[in-house]
Amino acid sequence: MLSTAANERLTRVGPGTPCGELMRRYWIPVAALTQLDPNPVRKVRVLGEDLVLYRNTSGGLGLIGERCLHRLVEMKHGIPDERGLRCPYHGWLYGADGACLERPMESAKGEFKFRTKAYPVKELGGLVFAWMGPQPAPALPRWDLFVWPNAVKQIAVNIIDCNWLQCQENTGDPTHSVWAHGHLFKYVLQRQGKYEDRAASVDHTLHGRTKWGTGIKELYANATPYGFEKGIVFSKELGAEEDLVRRHSTVIFPFYTQTGKAGMPRSEFQIRVPIDDAHTLHICYQVYAAPPGVEAPGQDNVPWYEPPTHDENNELILDYVLAQDALVWKAQGAITDRSKEILGRTDLPILFLRRQLDEQIALVEQGKDPMNVFRRDPGMIHGSGAPPDQQAMFSQNYRKMYHKGFATDDADRYGPAIDLVKDLHRRIEIADLARAGANVEAPAK
Repeated sequence: MLSTAANERLTRVGPGTPCGELMRRYWIPVAALTQLDPNPVRKVRVLGEDLVLYRNTSGGLGLIGERCLHRLVEMKHGIPDERGLRCPYHGWLYGADGACLERPMESAKGEFKFRTKAYPVKELGGLVFAWMGPQPAPALPRWDLFVWPNAVKQIAVNIIDCNWLQCQENTGDPTHSVWAHGHLFKYVLQRQGKYEDRAASVDHTLHGRTKWGTGIKELYANATPYGFEKGIVFSKELGAEEDLVRRHSTVIFPFYTQTGKAGMPRSEFQIRVPIDDAHTLHICYQVYAAPPGVEAPGQDNVPWYEPPTHDENNELILDYVLAQDALVWKAQGAITDRSKEILGRTDLPILFLRRQLDEQIALVEQGKDPMNVFRRDPGMIHGSGAPPDQQAMFSQNYRKMYHKGFATDDADRYGPAIDLVKDLHRRIEIADLARAGANVEAPAK
């Protein structure tokens, strides 16, 4: 457990808080770029600050204070201009650096002495990132999934009504899958009368996950250059099917989780961005890579979507993995009181995560750069380790069978690119059969 003071230190993210100052040393994703397509002006809240993200008529991006300096009108109603964003009330124009460039009907002199809050923004991989920390800003890291070629991509976005650390601690909990994605999944499908239809195949995710609760010898957590790795050691002597070390998803500091390595038929970043102390912008950056010799279907952009959390009767939807995670995150309360928790041996990686977070906060307090701040562009970064041979990764993987119904168990099923993903997985299957010497037709266009 943590003391109340230690819990506050790791969870509060507003300006001037220890964790808030840490977070302001990173480029923060604030939106999918395609969220600006229906309306190029969008209100965002991040790290406890209310801001307005916009795309001007020249295609440039800006992130400025939420209200005009003149009469305090909300700039989310603003009018994009070639050079910035105009207030809808009297047309005051603000550039991307926050400077007031024009005040129609006022004196033309001294415009630049008026300046609203503004943060630099950059686009990478279809996401808009903001720099909210001190200058000079470091390089925007090119984590591998953001720049991986020959792949289909889509971005799932949800607002989770709880503190960011509850979401991120999920990745420090390798054993939660046994119940949250195993027994709970089975219970939900049985209540729906869909268990036989959905989970008849031995490849269904819940069957494997329920087995992970048997034969646990110990858990481990080890630091990596970019965060940490963790997993479970299974023992046949204790009831497991075999002696096995099973690595869990990789933590990339401060708020990324990577499931699957770059180049796999399905991998993703789960990004837990603090909106404020009690809300999290949860981004699933989903990537479906083609193996060597297979061409992925083309995309003009990276689309976004919001996986639904409730059905038409306002009942919780719990028959896909991300929804099950979101349930237990929120069920801990807005900010869980870690001074009252009772931890066990399976929580070892969570303790590691908390210590690492506290250590990095301390570095910032000492005036130093924390982990994963790159002062020079390091090129593509493999946060979970360099990907192995792609062809080997495609040999056994149920997540290359989305065209055979396996997308149903993930939030991916709601995504606008899911038909492209199914097309890609058909192409992969045809290529696999061709390598095996079978006679197959070319994939349908």
